[in-house]
Amino acid sequence: MSDFVSGLVADAPEPTLAAELDLFGRLVGEWRVENRYRSSPDDEWTTSARTWVFSWIAGGRAVQDVILGSDRGDEPVVAGTTVRAFDPRIGAWRVNWFGTLHANFGTLIARPHGDDGIRQDGVEHLPDRDTPIRWNFSGITRDTFTWDGWSSADGGETWWLEQHMDARRA
Repeated sequence: MSDFVSGLVADAPEPTLAAELDLFGRLVGEWRVENRYRSSPDDEWTTSARTWVFSWIAGGRAVQDVILGSDRGDEPVVAGTTVRAFDPRIGAWRVNWFGTLHANFGTLIARPHGDDGIRQDGVEHLPDRDTPIRWNFSGITRDTFTWDGWSSADGGETWWLEQHMDARRA
């Protein structure tokens, strides 16, 4: 297993791509998260604590994260993982979420948004349908950021806020 971990995890970004990789590279590290989630626009919010860890991977050419926490007790579980890689052909990041806990998967394209944010637009692949999603990082500083997950039930005509996370660097 150590060969797998040492082959996957990298200590730093690939130097020739450092400028492009900084969009997500500035998130590398461990974060404490207050997570709010609801299953539909009419549901009540549930709140829980999470740990969100970002790391360089694949020779420092990509960023992977893992979200740890649980809505079902104190035992932390892995909700899923996201792999983000910069694609120079499109000048943007390809983002793939693997929600292994609830069998939800996402495919998105990410670009800078405003002075301190990242906008990711794509599709969530659920067991019974595909749904447009929009994930926004905003207010990114060295020690904090906000993440909002939006969903659309009508093909992107209207959006509702499904998840909100406030993060502080651990």
